[in-house]
Amino acid sequence: MESRIQISEVEPKAYQAIFGLEGYLQNSKLQPNHYKLIKIRASQVNGCAFCIDMHTKEAIKMGESHERMHLLDAWWHTDTFSEEEQVILKMTEEITKIHEHGLTKETYQHAISLFDAHYFANIVMAISTINVWNRVAISTLTPIAEATNS
Repeated sequence: MESRIQISEVEPKAYQAIFGLEGYLQNSKLQPNHYKLIKIRASQVNGCAFCIDMHTKEAIKMGESHERMHLLDAWWHTDTFSEEEQVILKMTEEITKIHEHGLTKETYQHAISLFDAHYFANIVMAISTINVWNRVAISTLTPIAEATNS
């Protein structure tokens, strides 16, 4: 694969700023499994191999099933995901593809019927953050880490 400039090496403060958002989200009330679904689904939509690889492995280590990971790309055709997860996945797709229709009124209304304002805000921030990471990784062709036995 082509070698490109890695922002983490040439502009580490910019990278650390994104980690600031990660730190905020990790200390929020956003459930870790919801955050992993957001990260994986946005990365699938964006085609970010680095992030799909990383976050799928992390989700499985956290106890997520292989079945759900395999079905995530077609979540709307299964009964595998809860109503809350389905809304989060729909939000993830709509916000990731903001140029199409944005977050639709229907999805927004469904989300606020299930989540309070703070949780909704955390979902939006999580979607926004993974989209930043995806754009950095795709633009710089961040290499996928070598598989380890850990």
